Amino acid sequence: MTGSKKRGQKKTGRKSAGPAGKRATGKSASGGGGKTKTGRTRKAASGGVRTARKRGAKKSPPKTSKKSAGKPAKKTRTLATSKKPSGEAKQKRRPKPKSEIALEGLPLFEGGPELKAETPAAIQGEPSPRVPRAIVGTPPPRGKGTKERKGFQTAQTIALRQREISISEFFAKNRHLLGFDSLPKALLTAVKEAVDNSLDSCEEAGIPPNLLVEIRELSENRYLLRVADTGPGIVKSQVPKIFGKLLYGSKFHILKQARGQQGIGISAAVMYSQLTTGKPVKVITRTNPRQKAHVYELQIQTKTNTPVIISEDTLDWEQPHGTQIEMELVAAYKKGLRSVDAYLHQVALANPHAELVYRPPRDSEIVYKRITEKLPAEAKAIKPHPHGVELGVLLDMLKLTKARNVKGFLEREFSRMSARASLDVLEMAGISPTTSPKRITREQAEELIRAFARAKIMKPPTDCLSPIGEELLVASVASEVEPDFHTAVTRPPAVYRGNPFQIEVALAYGGPMFSEDEIVKLTRFANRAPLVYQQSACAITHSVVNTAWRSYGVAQARGALPSGPMLVVVHIASAWVPFTSESKEAIAHYPEIIKEIKLALQKCGRRLARFIRRGVKAREEAKKRSYIEQYIPHIGAALRDILSFSEREEKKIVSKLSTTLEKSRKQ
Repeated sequence: MTGSKKRGQKKTGRKSAGPAGKRATGKSASGGGGKTKTGRTRKAASGGVRTARKRGAKKSPPKTSKKSAGKPAKKTRTLATSKKPSGEAKQKRRPKPKSEIALEGLPLFEGGPELKAETPAAIQGEPSPRVPRAIVGTPPPRGKGTKERKGFQTAQTIALRQREISISEFFAKNRHLLGFDSLPKALLTAVKEAVDNSLDSCEEAGIPPNLLVEIRELSENRYLLRVADTGPGIVKSQVPKIFGKLLYGSKFHILKQARGQQGIGISAAVMYSQLTTGKPVKVITRTNPRQKAHVYELQIQTKTNTPVIISEDTLDWEQPHGTQIEMELVAAYKKGLRSVDAYLHQVALANPHAELVYRPPRDSEIVYKRITEKLPAEAKAIKPHPHGVELGVLLDMLKLTKARNVKGFLEREFSRMSARASLDVLEMAGISPTTSPKRITREQAEELIRAFARAKIMKPPTDCLSPIGEELLVASVASEVEPDFHTAVTRPPAVYRGNPFQIEVALAYGGPMFSEDEIVKLTRFANRAPLVYQQSACAITHSVVNTAWRSYGVAQARGALPSGPMLVVVHIASAWVPFTSESKEAIAHYPEIIKEIKLALQKCGRRLARFIRRGVKAREEAKKRSYIEQYIPHIGAALRDILSFSEREEKKIVSKLSTTLEKSRKQ
């Protein structure tokens, strides 16, 4: 019995204490009956990534002796829960850090484990095909002085999220940049883009514009917009791209006057309609009276910036040629200075050659008749002017040109560069005329820029522009407000950044439409298109405010628009209008543009000052005349009583006094 107890005690001792007990504990912690290496046991005891027992593995039953058979087996404690033997340092098991959680479970990893497998090793930063530590969540190795940062991303995980952004997707989230930042402005912007396209297409085809703008109220803040024109129509294959693809158009790469420039406008209106109502737009177009009209229902795939054709059909349309677009959108219809009504009124003012029929949602139909049957002069595409061209643009032109020498490059790529002017510029720059354009260095290109500024080069041609003209501008203003005085000035063409532009200013003063105390009414146009919003941010407003109107007889507070019964109309015609944003609501503050606007305003102001001075003089003369007519008869009656004149002599004296005083007044 004593021997058996000793043997039992030895067995118990191996399980509880001593090096043998340590080995036994290692066997139990491993979940099996095999031997466990000491190094692996130490790693498990240190609280690392791997634990002493594999998660999810089944425990093997503990070994029992013959004497303990039939008795319940004793539970063996793992290393993490058993007491540490004396003489050893206490080791606590650390909890698993949060950074070791698999990142594929986070929302930014939608691909799951497949995403890790498909990640290239170059992005992961490890040559091994194994999954990198940064992907599975293990923090990168820490160097000296570094601290563990929990909850942050690494360069590799950030690289997984980076991808290309579609232009449609960008503007869908930033539609305020296109002018759709409020419900009233959204309706105005949609009308503006459709009307601009209609006027441009009619003028390019040489057809007198006839436009129909109809706004129908469907429910609260929901309207149906229909815009139709009598233009040349659109080719069938181009309809989906024009209305269903942003940054698609025919005017971006051509240097001539046009209302649309960027290829964003009408497709942005389609995108806004789709975002707010979820319904497609309907487009009807016809190019030939012998063929049926094509009918499309379109939407935009914003992820890829591609059109989606919902349906396609043909129709017997009453118009022989033209285009019509219908869209339903969430908006608001209001009246006032920045309403659709005011905008279309200004469109008729700047386009006297167009006839416009407007059907508002709550009032009767309004018809703006054309003032003239003569279409504006056709704007022709030109090349950039040397004055104002920038160095980077010039270097790109030198690389892309097909000219064999730099002399031919100047004559071929720029306007107003004759053979004589090209030789003069090259001589000033110190460049041989036979030099290849591709061999021009950056320093030589800078010398060319300086030579452009010193050389005598003609101003850009005006055939790329189509201004309104002084006569039509005066006629439009006179029919608008019926003023006492009106005048107009058209400046000669000028250049900014190599782009030609021309400024026109019309001024109307007095009349029954104005009040003496109100602020001057300012109307702004860019390529015959009204600018309704962002008046204070526009270069036109800046020029009007900084003009000394007091010297012309008009009251003006410091830093504000002048006050008085006056209308000021400013129009900029340019091959490329420098708008401040994609919504095309204000002109950028280029010094060349501000200078030309102020010169035109000053010329109109001098004419106005002469009229005002004549009016003041006439009022003074009328005042003196009233004095003469009032007091001369009394003087005659007094002289008759004093000198005993007859009635005949009294009349003679009164007439003589009136004539003498009238002559002295005029002198």
